[in-house]
Amino acid sequence: MARFHDLTVTDIQKTIRDAVVVTLQPVNRAATEFDFTQGQYLTFRRDFDGEELRRSYSICAGKDEGILQVGIKRVDGGAFSTWANEELKVGDTVEAMAPMGKFFTPLDPSQGKNYLGFAGGSGITPVLSILKTTLAREPQSTFTLVYANKGVNTIMFREELDDLKNIYMGRLNVIHILESDAQEIDLFTGLVSEEKCAQLFKHWIDIQHVDTAFICGPEPMMLGIAKALKDHGLDEGQIKFELFASGQQGRAKQRAASRGAAGGQVTTKITLDGATQTVKMSKDVSILDAALENTMDAPYACKAGVCSTCRCKVLEGEVEMLTNHALEDYEVEKGYVLSCQSYAVTDTVVVDYDQ
Repeated sequence: MARFHDLTVTDIQKTIRDAVVVTLQPVNRAATEFDFTQGQYLTFRRDFDGEELRRSYSICAGKDEGILQVGIKRVDGGAFSTWANEELKVGDTVEAMAPMGKFFTPLDPSQGKNYLGFAGGSGITPVLSILKTTLAREPQSTFTLVYANKGVNTIMFREELDDLKNIYMGRLNVIHILESDAQEIDLFTGLVSEEKCAQLFKHWIDIQHVDTAFICGPEPMMLGIAKALKDHGLDEGQIKFELFASGQQGRAKQRAASRGAAGGQVTTKITLDGATQTVKMSKDVSILDAALENTMDAPYACKAGVCSTCRCKVLEGEVEMLTNHALEDYEVEKGYVLSCQSYAVTDTVVVDYDQ
């Protein structure tokens, strides 16, 4: 089970006015815990006025760069992102879980594939890690990136992307879509919508030969892009998602129909780190909250059904999962759920965080 480790901040760089790239070094012999896969994220925790906050930020470094970096864009009213942008300094120690996430595909140096990436704003961070690693490790593959921002001054990693185009000339193509800044080509101005994707596929992107597409950004943008990709021949297995947790409003409210008619008390057995604890809980309390209320150190980050940090497996009984933006269909079929979004339906439930 993932646990928090100390990391030392070794460098902080501004990429745009309200975003920083933080370089981290694991301490206390935890380096092997942070051997990430391109596209994964780190979950950080910090106390603010006595309240523990957990936030997840994607790794932006490539696998072969030999460094661990995350990009943190300041969010209005965001305690953690504001602190990271304004107060965090070199030499500080932060706490983070080992890398998690499945926003990637296996790479093979012998294969030549065509990859397509869509990123909105700070959604570039995991996509940047993916494209850098892919282009370095699959010398016969190509990558096209469609990067949406409000304007030129909000483009994270703009100079780095320009450098990468020169390094991988002919293999990396970057298309900037700007919401407010006019460009020479009208198609490159505005929002990345389903209709705009159709035009891009018609004139700029050879969608018929795309093997895998990655999408990271706000949910409305992602849904439109995904539909356009499917309409142009890609299937579910060729499309990889990473949704912004910041756009979520916490866990969804449970439907009244799912609650037990009489009392709603449930006996739940929860296995975590090899130990099993039996707890009594109400049917209107999530599996995750029940574990936390009983002093179990269950893993979580967003509590919005987005990041999959709180994944567990239902071994007995039945639960209702209200929101799922993280698990694949095959995982759900095998009994895996997001415990922050899962509520007991039967009177007895057995779950395991260790599987």
